[in-house]
Amino acid sequence: MRANDSSVETSTAADDPASAEDAAAVRSGIERAMAEIGRVVIGQDELIRGMLLGLLCNGHVLIEGVPGLAKTTAVATLARTVHTTFRRLQFTPDLLPSDVIGSEIYRPEEHRFEVQPGPIFANLVLVDEINRAPAKVQSALLEAMQERQVSIAGQTLPLPQPFMVLATQNPIDQQGTYALPEAQMDRFLLKLVVRYPARRHERAMLHQSLHPADSPEPIEPVLTPKSLAAAQAAIGRVSVSPAIEDYVVDLVAATRDPYRFGSEVGDLVRFGVSPRGTLALAHVARASAFVAGRDHVTPDDVKAVATAVFRHRIVLSYEALAEQKAADDVLAMILSQVPVP
Repeated sequence: MRANDSSVETSTAADDPASAEDAAAVRSGIERAMAEIGRVVIGQDELIRGMLLGLLCNGHVLIEGVPGLAKTTAVATLARTVHTTFRRLQFTPDLLPSDVIGSEIYRPEEHRFEVQPGPIFANLVLVDEINRAPAKVQSALLEAMQERQVSIAGQTLPLPQPFMVLATQNPIDQQGTYALPEAQMDRFLLKLVVRYPARRHERAMLHQSLHPADSPEPIEPVLTPKSLAAAQAAIGRVSVSPAIEDYVVDLVAATRDPYRFGSEVGDLVRFGVSPRGTLALAHVARASAFVAGRDHVTPDDVKAVATAVFRHRIVLSYEALAEQKAADDVLAMILSQVPVP
């Protein structure tokens, strides 16, 4: 019934010139935002696209990469393209939950206690090196990320909308780090892996650094909360056919029971993708189709985002670790073996 409802909604939007015009304007703003970020963060198109898909889906994004790949710069640049509030939290081992969500303070001149909101009360929140804070600080993010609210001194305070957490982590530095639990990893809509840039892109970065006069102009804000809401409404009108719904469910099922699809990765996965991952894949594929200018989701849209949606939601077995298989390797095998509609 949901699929039929989507189809009706989409055809209505297609027949409405105003809706089509609004969708085109919103899509143009997203393309401008990608171009603005690309002027500063050179050669990381996949990262830029992933961050914007997370923003359009009102989800959180985990960014992983070795030091020096412009992860923090990319998030800060994204924030400058949007007319919203932005805060950066540098996670350290001595951080306390109250440093993130806020605390209750006493006003002696007024003889009363008052709740002082923390830096998490912003539209875009950059959590730098999230795996450097202990579990009690990481868990303080759970309620904020899932319920979009925080509890301080018995009071429940809603977070501003839109609200998005973009967290970074370094995969090679293990000293003084605390691995994120699976429950927290599952709260992230996407996990983006930042890789080394191509030679031509690194050459362009070097030129910009050596010739400041050739550096790009300051970033122009091109998106607003209103335009983001319009984009999310337009994404909701992108149709998902029953065949695509089946394909999404089959991909998730293949991570839980690979043998059902004749997969050779059965011994490599301990735990598959959660139902939250099923919903995430469908929503991100919808956003991907919208950004590409389509009013319907194709199998290529699903495959293009499946790895980013799944890579942090599967738990590999000891056999996989022994064979030095990464989550991306296992997912590539699954994507190649599940029949495409």
